[in-house]
Amino acid sequence: MKIVLRKITKTPLDFEVESDEINFKGYLEYHSGKLILLKANLTGMVEKACDICAEDFKMPVNEKVEFFISDGIYEDEDNVDLDVVESLNGAVDVEELLSSEIELVKSDYHSCETCKNS
Repeated sequence: MKIVLRKITKTPLDFEVESDEINFKGYLEYHSGKLILLKANLTGMVEKACDICAEDFKMPVNEKVEFFISDGIYEDEDNVDLDVVESLNGAVDVEELLSSEIELVKSDYHSCETCKNS
């Protein structure tokens, strides 16, 4: 699901995409300059290998996601630390953002129930 960034206004634009057992639902809203605010929830189950025993297990996910999308290269003029994703083609692919967020969740340290209890 691609969204053209110049069409996003101060009125929130809702989106919802799913992948396997994960739901990514939220909105995009114009913030200032070239920045678009994304606020969403990532919920569902993701399959991951346990970091202790390496067995695959399904892990529940319930994460709030918030960052900015820049329409072009982001230039920090005010020395404010922002979490910014740059879009160089004037559009954002929400499904690609979902995949990235899933990979971020998987990259954290997680262990299965068996390893947690031993």
